[in-house]
Amino acid sequence: MAIIDADAHVVESERTWDFLDEADRQFAPSVMVFKNRVGESQSRRSSDEYWKIGGRVFVKGRNIGHDTSRESREMENVKARLTHMDELGIDVQVLYPSLFLRSLTNLPHVDAALCRSYNRWLGEIWQSGNGRLRWVVIPPLHLMDRAIEELHIGRENGACGVFIRGVEGDKLPTDPYFHPLYHEASRLGMPICIHASAGNLDMFDLFGRGASLGQFKFGPINLFGSLITSELPRRFPDLRWGFIEVSAEWLPYVMNHLELGYIRHGREWPGAKLLRENQIYVACQTSDDLPYILDHVGDENLVLGTDYGHNDTSSEINAMRKLKADGKIAPTSIDKILGGNAQVLYNL
Repeated sequence: MAIIDADAHVVESERTWDFLDEADRQFAPSVMVFKNRVGESQSRRSSDEYWKIGGRVFVKGRNIGHDTSRESREMENVKARLTHMDELGIDVQVLYPSLFLRSLTNLPHVDAALCRSYNRWLGEIWQSGNGRLRWVVIPPLHLMDRAIEELHIGRENGACGVFIRGVEGDKLPTDPYFHPLYHEASRLGMPICIHASAGNLDMFDLFGRGASLGQFKFGPINLFGSLITSELPRRFPDLRWGFIEVSAEWLPYVMNHLELGYIRHGREWPGAKLLRENQIYVACQTSDDLPYILDHVGDENLVLGTDYGHNDTSSEINAMRKLKADGKIAPTSIDKILGGNAQVLYNL
């Protein structure tokens, strides 16, 4: 059975912006290094680094795991990344961004330039990864024609999903504005992947004041409910949806809330078939109460990611293997979560 890491990361570096067109090089993010306090080491550390983009500054390397090398996280050495995957027993990783987990600019032309350069960088990484490093394309959603163009180029260069955030600017992703993107993604067989994220700069600033749950997690969870109530999956019946790095512990609560709405409107509640009927997949964590969650949603629509590069990359998969060895969850369910379901989600 192939082990598929449904949520791994790359950490952007100066190399990410090497693919900017000449006319767009003025928009390249620059790295700022804050001076250490007196008495601290003067060596450059990732935790000291910030990205400067336009008039804003974003943390570069604060959420970094302790068991990955910089050359592997930032893809300076793809071979080193593959070797580490072998050590972890991972066959394929699906790569998500780090910097782009929040909106970076409200200027459409700057956003398009940065997305394009990132996507070309990931395409190069895929070409060097022997088919083991797949990725999600980042569409510049301010410009829908450019966004759809990036889907096609990404698909030709190893992309297996389309990245969006739980909120995109002043719109929820259920807005009809996004329908052309969903139509094309469906036609290309690429799922829409909603990662823990912040797609509105004002919300990012507001919830950044001590409310990281609101900053990155609640948007995707709210979007899950909105997808069901809007019946958007019925409009695009061949499109798959992934909810990544928001755990799965919230599913029973949100499903209970949705069920009450179904009852009020005299509709039949699909129960554990909800995810399957809507082609929705959710990345769980081994800290979740998996038997309870499996009882609510079954085992066909859960996947697992290591958050490679951000956290201890071996803990999730090793813990899942231990659950299988202990017999606490049916081995067939574990196998689906570790690989089979992700294979379907990402059309691998």
